[in-house]
Amino acid sequence: MQSEPKASLVGEEYEVEVGPVAHGGHCIARTGEGQVLFVRHALPGERVIARVTEGEEGARFLRADAVRVLDASKDRVEAPCPFAGPGKCGGCDWQHAAPGAQRRLKAEVITEQLARLAGLTPEEAGWDGTVEPAPGDKVARGEVPAWRTRVQYAVDEQGRPGLRRHRSHEVEPVDHCLIAAPGVTELGVEKREWPQIASVEAIAATGSSDRQVVLTPRPGGRLPIVELDRPVSVLRVSESRGRDRTRLVHRVHGRPFVRERAAGRTWRVGEAGFWQVHPKAADVLVEAVMQGLMPRQGETALDLYCGVGLFAGAIAERVGERGAVLGIESSKRSVEDARHNLQDLERVRIEHGKVEQVLPRTGITEADLIVLDPPRAGAGKETVTRLAALGARRIAYVACDPAALARDLKYFREEGYSPRRTRAFDLFPVTHHVECVAVLEPAAKGS
Repeated sequence: MQSEPKASLVGEEYEVEVGPVAHGGHCIARTGEGQVLFVRHALPGERVIARVTEGEEGARFLRADAVRVLDASKDRVEAPCPFAGPGKCGGCDWQHAAPGAQRRLKAEVITEQLARLAGLTPEEAGWDGTVEPAPGDKVARGEVPAWRTRVQYAVDEQGRPGLRRHRSHEVEPVDHCLIAAPGVTELGVEKREWPQIASVEAIAATGSSDRQVVLTPRPGGRLPIVELDRPVSVLRVSESRGRDRTRLVHRVHGRPFVRERAAGRTWRVGEAGFWQVHPKAADVLVEAVMQGLMPRQGETALDLYCGVGLFAGAIAERVGERGAVLGIESSKRSVEDARHNLQDLERVRIEHGKVEQVLPRTGITEADLIVLDPPRAGAGKETVTRLAALGARRIAYVACDPAALARDLKYFREEGYSPRRTRAFDLFPVTHHVECVAVLEPAAKGS
């Protein structure tokens, strides 16, 4: 016998007291019936009218937007972006929070994730409990820094560029994204129409004048003639083919890469290659990792999920000619870029493939240092167990998701490694994202 379908609660409104922040850019509240609400556009301690955006009767939780604020937090500001707010652009989570409050909210999320998933207090994680702003990002209350050097614009059926609404494929047309870096804004992507195009990615390199747009046509769509406000190279994404649905990128004109500048070197980053989107992020993270690892002449090191070789290059210059660095990266194009970028460092080797598959094949049984910068899902128990068995004196873990970091820290503790120091950086202002660097040592060494 089939059960009756549960009634949707979308559109229902509740007056609620807003509780603590949760991972994901929302706060927790409860309806009068005790049902959990994940409320966006609210701040802890506020009293708001929350309108349900997802969920049904009896669901474990509902998603909602704060559509009216009855009692405001002292940390609330008027969102400076006209496209921020309930039902609008989903790119930013904390436009309505003062800059210092945003960092405190992120710190609360990290604290909660460490406690719940790793069983660690901030003190046990070697963390002072603060989220550090990137250099130059301190702005006045009610302002946001223009930091995003890579912006993926979606294009609606009318050819208007915009950004996706929260948890939706719908496009919010925008004529200016406040967090876009000046090099992106000056291209003028937002001021033009893009018929037959599904998305336009705009890239403004840091430390060079390279500008690039990557166009994804709609199925059967033709590529327009691209005339923007600055010289720009153009790439086209074709329909993916094959079992793994790999995205195919083709050069239309200009260079198929941009040149980034960080850690005293120039880095070639090709189409679809990973590079931090904040202009100061690469230098900030290299400095944190090097301070944590303190590489010595003659040491051996692994750089896992190495991208275009950023950490491998920094380590190699410190371990010298008697040392050696192995990088592993799953993106074929990034491997080609890493080998190009580090060709002057003879003691660096870059291998292509997934870490969990390539590392066992290398025959490596020990290493002095390890740095890993895994994707958002984290490294996972199997990889952590294998890394711990190499006996490194220090491991630097770079994490873009505090939940994944906490899970993997738990696995490392089970294998005898404990965090010596953890730092958190606000490299994604106005969003809920935060970058962390944890430096681990064998537990027997203490701190």
